[in-house]
Amino acid sequence: MDDIHIDEFYQDCLKTLVKLYTSFPRLTTLYVDDLIANAGTDEYGIPNRRHKACFDALLWLATEGYIRYQDTIRHDALDQVVLTEKSFLRLSLPVSPVDNPDGPDKKQDLPSSIVRKQATMAWYCRQALDDKGSETIALAALEFFTRAGSG
Repeated sequence: MDDIHIDEFYQDCLKTLVKLYTSFPRLTTLYVDDLIANAGTDEYGIPNRRHKACFDALLWLATEGYIRYQDTIRHDALDQVVLTEKSFLRLSLPVSPVDNPDGPDKKQDLPSSIVRKQATMAWYCRQALDDKGSETIALAALEFFTRAGSG
């Protein structure tokens, strides 16, 4: 399939956003190896295509204003990285039940704080990553990137 790199891009973006959401607002170092299995390097120590693509996805998120970072650590990590306000708000706001069919069932006897958390974009993204289906991940990423009225 020619577009597998797009599926990998969506997965790398969602993993990055969810990881940073769970540590928000703390500045952290985000390593490529924390997002993807050690893709390794060639015989000259140059990162392979998959490693480079993941690192470039991180840089794209920063360029587009979804994350902020202070510095790079070679091609291995971003240092002092955090979500921007735009990303934090998008991840914190509720997703419609149509977009998140695996969201909380209002009939369950759950505390309102849990119902609210399970209705967020962050929860939807986590569920998509746990599902590990490329179509589910793509839909969650597209929903995140196209959120209307959220910045």
